Amino acid sequence: MYKVHVLKSKKYKKSYVGMTNDLERRLIEHNSGQSTFTKRFMPWEVLYHEEFTEQQEAIKREKFLKSSSGRRFLKKIFEQSMSN
Repeated sequence: MYKVHVLKSKKYKKSYVGMTNDLERRLIEHNSGQSTFTKRFMPWEVLYHEEFTEQQEAIKREKFLKSSSGRRFLKKIFEQSMSN
């Protein structure tokens, strides 16, 4: 199972889109500074994720979420989480 995930920084107005087959492990990696981009904005929490059985489907969705249309979709999710 592959997961496309969106992380939200708990301190900054930053988000990160990625893909993994182990979301729990990946979140630990991001929060321990093992990723170049995410170590600057720790700590992170999972804002949103989707599951896929095929890796190619997950890659396609990750690319979409990083596109302008995908960023607009995520902006709505990000704004909803900020109001909670």
